[in-house]
Amino acid sequence: MAAHGHTAGSSSSLLGWLLPVLVLLAAAGTYLLLARRARRRNPVQGWGRWRTTGFLTGTALLGVALLPPVGPFAHEDFRGHMTQHMLIGMYAPLTLVLAAPVTLLLRTLPPARGRQLTAVLHSPPARVIAHPVVALALSTGSLAVLYFTPLYNATAGSPAAHWMLHAHFLLSGCLFAHVIAGPDPSPARPGVRARLLCLGIAIAAHAVISQLMYGGFWVDIHAPVHQVQGGAEIMYYGGDIAELLLAAALVATWRPERRRATHREAVAPREATAHP
Repeated sequence: MAAHGHTAGSSSSLLGWLLPVLVLLAAAGTYLLLARRARRRNPVQGWGRWRTTGFLTGTALLGVALLPPVGPFAHEDFRGHMTQHMLIGMYAPLTLVLAAPVTLLLRTLPPARGRQLTAVLHSPPARVIAHPVVALALSTGSLAVLYFTPLYNATAGSPAAHWMLHAHFLLSGCLFAHVIAGPDPSPARPGVRARLLCLGIAIAAHAVISQLMYGGFWVDIHAPVHQVQGGAEIMYYGGDIAELLLAAALVATWRPERRRATHREAVAPREATAHP
């Protein structure tokens, strides 16, 4: 009976690792297929290889976070959980967002489907979700709820809740990276100053939460003190690096097209007046 239970447990664990592998391989394969279609549809415009590299890097980071050795370590040690959180919620989202998956979809979908997707992106609910304050609350504000309430301990004892937590980290991280530095179209995206302000608030919030966690103030985490402090250090330094990379992405993807267009419109009448 013990051998049978061990075999059943091993099979269940194998299936638990196999499913993420299949999902990540399917996502990577779909992106590669769409990128190839985009290059064939418009050879002149093509599709940047560095965007494809970014998406593959993001899926690889998710694989590192979910599979051994990090995956099992996250179930046993709070430091492993925090490492997993950094990879799923901050590093992988940045590379996935910079891969511009929505733009790729718009270039490869049939025109009717493309218009439908555009209508969804411009809808009021999408504008609300993509607002920087909402993205900041979902990605950074939820950390205080997770670690300063019994929520973390509840998710640790439930596999379904644990996977839901992973999904929240990934989706909220992608949303925040998109709002700050995403190359995909976003009609509600504010100016650079507002985005830098939101990023600064996120950096400060991460620092405060990690410091409180390290000092043991208000946290509700059932783990040894040295694990909690180690997790706080990972959150502090790992979060700083990820947010600096996000700031660099904001600078790299910023294109002051509106300012240049406004300047040209203002100069044109003056030139017409000067040269009748």
